[in-house]
Amino acid sequence: MGGDTSEELDFLEVVNDHYYSLGQTDGLPIVPPTEERVGRMLESVSLPAQDVIGVIPPRWAEATVEKVAVNAVMAGCLPDYFPVVVAAVRAIAERPFNLYGLQATTNPVSPLIIVNGPVTRKLEMNWGYNCLGQGNRANATIGRAVRLVMMNLGGGIPGKLDRATAGQPGKYSFCLAENEERNPWQPLHVERGFAPEQSTVTSVGAAGTTNAIDMYSKTAEGVLTTIAGSMNAVGTNNILMGGEPLVLLCPEHAAIVHKGGFDKEEVKRFLFEKSKAHVSYFSPEALEGVVSRREAQGLPLKGEDLIPIADRPEDIMIVVAGGAGPHSVFIPTFGADTRAVTVPLIDA
Repeated sequence: MGGDTSEELDFLEVVNDHYYSLGQTDGLPIVPPTEERVGRMLESVSLPAQDVIGVIPPRWAEATVEKVAVNAVMAGCLPDYFPVVVAAVRAIAERPFNLYGLQATTNPVSPLIIVNGPVTRKLEMNWGYNCLGQGNRANATIGRAVRLVMMNLGGGIPGKLDRATAGQPGKYSFCLAENEERNPWQPLHVERGFAPEQSTVTSVGAAGTTNAIDMYSKTAEGVLTTIAGSMNAVGTNNILMGGEPLVLLCPEHAAIVHKGGFDKEEVKRFLFEKSKAHVSYFSPEALEGVVSRREAQGLPLKGEDLIPIADRPEDIMIVVAGGAGPHSVFIPTFGADTRAVTVPLIDA
């Protein structure tokens, strides 16, 4: 090892200690946002530095292109990643996403950034093995840049305006690309109205991950029954409050389900029915709250003894991601308090 002088190492230590003391980092070392580095980031988009991408609550600070670039540098992004970061910030700032609710809640919820289209290949993003884990610079730093924007512009500092009871590891970085090559159906962005050749970012208010392993089932019904069984946990926001639960189907499971003749709509309907939780799983008080919410929204249970995970089958989101292996992932969301938002990339 070598190459760093003691002066450079001292500078990095001083910078990191300074930013940490101000509460402007996520606890990990940052890249110093020098004028030169921020300038290179700004050169990667055709937007004026003072253009406002969105307003970030709870501080309601304006996220200018330049301020977002500073946070992207700090996160370790390369300039080529910046158009995705800009789109992600635009998506989380959209009203339906309800970033104010995500920032100030006691729930362990974080934006999950799902990237689609040609940009995923251009940036060599990870949609395969360990796509939700470590090891890919684009995935890791794009997701981290979004979190730093939420902290440094929006004021989402743990224990202050970020009131999450326990939080979750996805609050460091939560970003992946969809495995479009192994998706037997329309990819997410096409399903949501964009052309296949358009690059997009989708923000989802995600509350963690649950592994759904099934190496035994060889039929669509078998695989989906197992996944549905991992979804009906009474303590999730979706069972209690509806919303848009997300399922990451691994390519192996997706192939079995597709071979069984299921299209995406049929997958959603099957999961909707099979993931319902019996009323006996609920405390009397919780059940009363669930029933009251549905009645207030014109969705009474009509004598049923099963509680659905969403208000309607089409609210369930399906994304294909991951490498080889029989592991799909259930990602509960923030319930009815957030809706997923998809925006196109301007520069990509």
